[in-house]
Amino acid sequence: MKALRLLRRSGSVLSPRTRPCCFIHQTQYRNPLPLNIFRLQSTAPAQYQSAIEREDDLEPGETEPTEDFFHNAPTQEERESILSQLPSPHPQHAHKSARLSALHARLMLPPRLPLETLARCLVDPSADIDPHFNNSSLSILGYDLLGLYTSEAVLCRHPRLPTEVMFAAMWAYCGPKTLAAITREWGVEVAAAPGGEVDPGYLQCKHIEAGNASVEGTGVQVKDLPILATDPKGKPMLGEPGWRRGVSSRTVKSDHFGDEIKRTVLDYAERPELRQEDLQRKLEKGVTLETASTNFVRALMGAVYLHAGKKAAYNFFKAHILSRHLDFSKLFEFRQPTRDLSRLCAREGFESPVARILSETGRKSRSPVFVVGVFAGKDKLGEGSGSSLDEARIRAAVGALKGWYLYSPLEVNVPSQAERGGNWEPVMVDGGEVVV
Repeated sequence: MKALRLLRRSGSVLSPRTRPCCFIHQTQYRNPLPLNIFRLQSTAPAQYQSAIEREDDLEPGETEPTEDFFHNAPTQEERESILSQLPSPHPQHAHKSARLSALHARLMLPPRLPLETLARCLVDPSADIDPHFNNSSLSILGYDLLGLYTSEAVLCRHPRLPTEVMFAAMWAYCGPKTLAAITREWGVEVAAAPGGEVDPGYLQCKHIEAGNASVEGTGVQVKDLPILATDPKGKPMLGEPGWRRGVSSRTVKSDHFGDEIKRTVLDYAERPELRQEDLQRKLEKGVTLETASTNFVRALMGAVYLHAGKKAAYNFFKAHILSRHLDFSKLFEFRQPTRDLSRLCAREGFESPVARILSETGRKSRSPVFVVGVFAGKDKLGEGSGSSLDEARIRAAVGALKGWYLYSPLEVNVPSQAERGGNWEPVMVDGGEVVV
């Protein structure tokens, strides 16, 4: 009785989804790519099998492979030569990479996350423009997940934070510099140049050229200035924005960090060619190492969410992002703390704050010390010390403001707990910072 070959029959369920840009590669390279080295996605079976596997399970109407099929097959040297022309490593090479397996074990990733997906997370769009083999789609999902988990963790733990401080906290937890530092801590190394012959365990991206030239001797580098428009000759016009963006505008029309969004989802929906233009620009000019590292961490977050679920993604976020210590008290910067404290007390219905000297020493000496407290009626709001009465009063007002804004409830529940099956109760929602 002839045995059934399940892999052979699985082709009707798992579509091979052949790489679309392989046909483009045939026009780019002089030698066309053989059919049996086309890159397929990791979940798809190969279309072409060896003659040993096919000799007993031929379908009606099929014929045996001819001798020309084996004589025209590429040799090992030709295969390596053609694979080296691919923009990124072949998915099958993921199981041969010791670096990739070590990274998977080092991060304690879920077993359901395959090595092929981890290798795809390491391929930046500047190295491979094909969205089926780079981390562009995964990084978009990871960007939204990091923004969701970070924002709910910050706001639920400190519901009275001002908007500016919240943006700074978001940047400190999941900003580009933080994610780039996390990539280095994980031990991920960057390839000198992307290509199909590179080990899949390396982070692959096309490096951008150095932009260390200063603008007219001002000391400001060209790469740090935003490109606002182009002149009639098509050259970029560099400069600072000519308008002032308020807090409300940054909250509604900006990203998770309060920065302006250059391309919105609506822009890509109305003009789909813009996305292809942006990818082509990255492929030509390259990206910085910080950008490539940020995309990798975001893509890995999205990959864990897709393969292992919400609970595994949140545990991964807690282990690698939320576990980092952040001192919120150092994120504040008050220009007129005494005035802000007076407005806050008036808004909340407290008595007007009054500064009183609690203790002093060495008033007539070289280094006096004054301790001043700020009171609203009989309640002490804050306390501060300084070498002068004004300095101590200002520090006491700053301490009172920080004590108000850094309030944190004893039990913190985040909205995502309800999605994971936990009991969630509505958290406190504050009126916001003082508007002066």
